Amino acid sequence: MKATISKIAVLTSGGDAPGMNAAIRSVVRSSIFYKHKIIGVYEGYKGLITGGEYFKELSSRDVSGIINKGGTILRSARSEEFKTKEGMDMAHKNLIDNDIDALIVIGGDGSFTGAHVFGNKYDFPVLGIPATIDNDLVGSDYTLGYDTATNTAVEAIDRIKDTASSHNRLFFIEVMGRDKGFIALRSAISIGAEAILVPERPFSIEKLEQVLEYGAANKKTSSIVIVAEGACSAVEVAAQLNERNNNAFDTKVTILGHLQRGGSPTCFDRILACRLGVLAVEGLMKGEKDVMVGLINRKARFTPLMTAINGEREVDEELLRVDSILSI
Repeated sequence: MKATISKIAVLTSGGDAPGMNAAIRSVVRSSIFYKHKIIGVYEGYKGLITGGEYFKELSSRDVSGIINKGGTILRSARSEEFKTKEGMDMAHKNLIDNDIDALIVIGGDGSFTGAHVFGNKYDFPVLGIPATIDNDLVGSDYTLGYDTATNTAVEAIDRIKDTASSHNRLFFIEVMGRDKGFIALRSAISIGAEAILVPERPFSIEKLEQVLEYGAANKKTSSIVIVAEGACSAVEVAAQLNERNNNAFDTKVTILGHLQRGGSPTCFDRILACRLGVLAVEGLMKGEKDVMVGLINRKARFTPLMTAINGEREVDEELLRVDSILSI
């Protein structure tokens, strides 16, 4: 490992998240500001292994006009080969052959797991920028894409609520959240949902039934149930409810799916990306490695990658309490 940093590589890996392009822009321009060369690695770890045309030196102009764009100009790809010794050896060789001193990985838990193993195996400086709509990494109050995904979900649900009210319908709306219900919880409170199903709380069809019957008795003209994909299947829950109630509810199901991963990032995500990109480059200059950069209470924090991945982020109990009060 070199004592100083003169050339940095950056890649995006795993699922895309709004704000990734803004983070790439920040990393590139921060590197140039501090007189470092910056190499964009295309298609994630696959590109790191392939080398050649997948490595491109980036200028400030190369990242003009991308701060407002969703997706990632560097593209993303999953790589089983990177999990092998041969794949990692080739990735390391490509970095050394290109005189690259450090690597910035923009991604989520799977990407950071690979970064941790790689960095420790070759004593190579690796630093992570958290980009996942699930907001499930420890070490930052917010991850890139979470705010945008939640706002996208809220906008879509608002539209669904209009038609639900017009036809006196019960809608089950499934949002992303494989292991955590952060998107589901915030969107449920934001649109005034009658019920929320999240992975952090055991699901009870009986309790759900009671909530919906209470609403009907109080002359609610429609009902919205927000379901995090990791809690259960919205389709299956709707079917269970209909079976128990002899199709008493006019039930519809909408799965928002990858709609939440696309689109222009919010102002919040753009600013977060700008800050994290600068902090990532400055962290490498100060000798940080095998860490994720994040913001906690608006202050910069560097958290070991394995802590960020394996730490447990709890759902906000206060928000759950607020939801239970306001959903009557």
